[in-house]
Order: sequence, then C-alpha cells, then structure tokens
Amino acid sequence: MRRQEFKVEDEQELTAFLDKMSFGFLGTGDELGNPRVTPLNFVYKDGIFYFHGSHAGGKMEAIAGRPQVCFTVADEFALIPSYFSDPEMACPATAYFKSVTAFGRAEKVLDLAEKAAAMSLFMQKLQPEGGYAPIDPEDPRYRPALKAVAVVRIVPDELTAKFKFGQNLQEEARSGIIRRLEERGGERDAETVEMMKRYCPFHS
Repeated sequence: MRRQEFKVEDEQELTAFLDKMSFGFLGTGDELGNPRVTPLNFVYKDGIFYFHGSHAGGKMEAIAGRPQVCFTVADEFALIPSYFSDPEMACPATAYFKSVTAFGRAEKVLDLAEKAAAMSLFMQKLQPEGGYAPIDPEDPRYRPALKAVAVVRIVPDELTAKFKFGQNLQEEARSGIIRRLEERGGERDAETVEMMKRYCPFHS
C-alpha cells in the first residue's frame, strides 16, 4: 500500500512535473504473460499520454495483442545516505524522487490532425527553440510522414503519483537531513532541500 504522506493528487502538480520530463517507461505484456518494459519519449496533454514510433516492432505487437498498459515517469533528486540519520544502521538509506504511474488502454491514433497535434507537442518539448515549419496535416511535406509514423495515446483509467521528500520524518530528523544536504552541496541537493521545504509540513 502506498504511504499516504507521499501521495500527490493535485492535477497542476502532476502536469507541471510531466511537462518537465521527456522520458518514461512503457510496461506491456505478451500472450504468454511475459512482461516488456520499453523506454521512450512522451508528451502529456489534457490527461492523455502520447508516444510515437514505427508501426512495426515489439511494443506495437504487444499493444495490438494486449492494449492494457502501464506507463511510468520518474525523476530521482538525491540519494540520502544512512549516516545522514544514523551513524551505524543502514536502514535510513533512501532516495528522494518524484514518480507518476498511469494504468490504461493504449490506442493507435488514426486521425491525422490529432497525430499532428501530438507531434507538435513533442517538438515543443524536445526542440523548444523552434527552427521548423509548423506540423500541419494538410501540408504535403508532412502528410506522408504523419501517415508513416505510429502515434499512440494512453488514456489513464488510474493515475497515481508519489513525491518522496522526507514527509514521514519528524521535524528534527528532517532538519538534520536538510543540513547535511546543504553541507554536501551536490548537483541537485539545493533543489532537493527546496522540495523538502515545499512538501514536508510535519505529518503526524
């Protein structure tokens, strides 16, 4: 069971996180029950995940046979050594992170206008500086490419988020970890401290 103090249900929080992330992991299964995890780029818009690829290949075959899928996005902020909390015991070692997991049905997008809109979202995320002609399904330069690419939407039946930043700690323990992170000064330690202060009012 997911600990309630790490749960995030605010749609704006989820969307802000997913808009910053470009990479996730698609979980599928075949007819024999064998699992498959595929890393891929994604976009998220109005509660729907999109990804793209070839019409052929393992993930498309898996989706065609078993369209119920899982999709996960995660971002690790900092590893927290055990000695930040206890000088001897290994138990407190952990990581602070954000993650979102969706369960739903994967469906190929057939409408060229929706395909163009999804691919435009990819370009806005992955090439925000521009430098390309707008993706228009009526543009003869883009129409063949839009037909050739497979775009898949996932409409979640269930969407869960876990943002773990020490919400389960007592105030003294949390303050101690913040101090150690500030002393360590790692690449994302200041950002982690900011997240701890944002998400960690004391939970009784």
